[in-house]
Amino acid sequence: MTTIAITNQKGGVGKTTTTVNLAASLAASAQRVLLVDLDPQGNATMGCGVDKHALETSVYDVLMHSATAEQARQRAPESGFDVLPANADLTAAEVELVTASNKENRLRYALARVKHEYDYVLIDCPPSLNMLTVNALVAADSVLIPVQCEYYALEGLSSLLNTVARVQKTLNPQLRIEGLLRTMYDARNSLTNEVSMQLIGHFGSRVYATLIPRNVRLAEAPSHGQPALIYDPASRGAIAYLAAASEMLRRHGRQSAAASLTTASDAGAPARVHED
Repeated sequence: MTTIAITNQKGGVGKTTTTVNLAASLAASAQRVLLVDLDPQGNATMGCGVDKHALETSVYDVLMHSATAEQARQRAPESGFDVLPANADLTAAEVELVTASNKENRLRYALARVKHEYDYVLIDCPPSLNMLTVNALVAADSVLIPVQCEYYALEGLSSLLNTVARVQKTLNPQLRIEGLLRTMYDARNSLTNEVSMQLIGHFGSRVYATLIPRNVRLAEAPSHGQPALIYDPASRGAIAYLAAASEMLRRHGRQSAAASLTTASDAGAPARVHED
C-alpha cells in the first residue's frame, strides 16, 4: 500500500482536481483506492459526489477519536473508490489538534486500521502549513506536488520542500518526494514553457513527463460531483490524468496496471478529444 500526500502550500494549482482525478484513474486500473479529504473546504468530497453537508461522520471525527476510518468512509458514487470525507467541521480540528496528545500522528494511526484494504491512499491537503498538513505528511510515504508553471511557482515550492525536510528530520524519516506534476499547462504561453524547463533543470526525473492541460471539462466536472473520467472520459483533462496515473503506476513497478491505463488513454484520445 502506498500513501501519497498531494500538497502545495500555494493555492489554486489544481491540488484537489489532481487528487480526485488520480483516484478515479487509479481505480479504473483496478487499484483499490481511498481518497482522504483533509481540506475543511470539502471540495474533494463534493467532487467525488459525496454531499459534505449531509455527513454524519467525517475525517474530523476520525482525527478526534470519536469515529474510526471504517465508520467514516463512504463509496464515491460511480467512481470505484472510497472517500474519507470532510466538511467545515475540520476547521475545528486545526485548533483542537494543537493541544491534543500525539497530535501529529492522528491520521497515521487511523489509516493503519484500513491501509491493508487499499493499494493507494491519496490525501488532499489544505493549501497551508498547519497541523492537518503535518498529519498528512506524517501519514504519507511520499508527496506529490502539483505545480502551475507560472512566475511564483518556484518560490512557493522552496517553502514546501523546507517543510518536507523538517518532517523528514523529526517525524517521518521515510517521507520522500513522489514527484512534481505540471498542471493547468498551456504550451502557447512562453512563461509556462520557461518555468517548466526550470523545474526539469532543478528536479530532473522527479518531474512527471505527463502534462495536465487547462481544460474546461476538468473545471466543470466538480459541479456535477464527478471526476472528469466519469463526466467526460474523452476530454483532454480526463485522458491526461489517465496518463499521469499510468506514469505513477510504472514508477511504482506496477507495469501491467499501467499498461491497462495507457491502452485506455490511447484508445480515447483519437476518438473525440475536446479541444477546449
